[in-house]
Amino acid sequence: MHNKIIWIVIYAAVLLWSVSDPKDMFTWWLEAIPALLAVVLLLATRNRFQFTSLAYWLILAHCIVLFVGARYTYAEVPLFDWLAQVMGSERNNYDKVGHFAQGFVPVILAREIMLRNGVLKVGAWCQFLSVCFVLAFSAFYELIEWWVAAATGEDAEAFLGTQGYVWDTQSDMFLALIGGICGLLLLTRLHNRQMSRIK
Repeated sequence: MHNKIIWIVIYAAVLLWSVSDPKDMFTWWLEAIPALLAVVLLLATRNRFQFTSLAYWLILAHCIVLFVGARYTYAEVPLFDWLAQVMGSERNNYDKVGHFAQGFVPVILAREIMLRNGVLKVGAWCQFLSVCFVLAFSAFYELIEWWVAAATGEDAEAFLGTQGYVWDTQSDMFLALIGGICGLLLLTRLHNRQMSRIK
């Protein structure tokens, strides 16, 4: 119960900070919608399926990444502007953090849902198909970005965040793949331990 309260307080605080003075409200909604929907889905399914604490903290971390990007737009997060200057780059790469997280977090969620529902057993196939899910999810998100851009025109430029990089879409999906692989390499043992304690 204590952890749930901490989770909710952190989520609410970052949400309020993010929406209090966003660079552009239209872009804020486009970037924040996944984090807002995540909480709705967690609340709607809480009686049927409760994730491990690892999964919940990863979801929170991903929501924070999304809320930071929503407040500033992914192309203008101040820390990453500073990093770009230090590294002699013209590109703010905060969006790459977001796409890495788009692999790192969902791979654990996909793995947990498949294992706990008996779709797969612990092993290589579970790991492989969890990464496949991440790639499919990432590709679908890129399609959503395209559809939004086509529907809204120039208003979606900050949402796309390509910053003139011709390989932006491909590098986004590649980073989600890397994030998914890293998530499995770093967290599988902890994840297995936590799932073994769930009855």
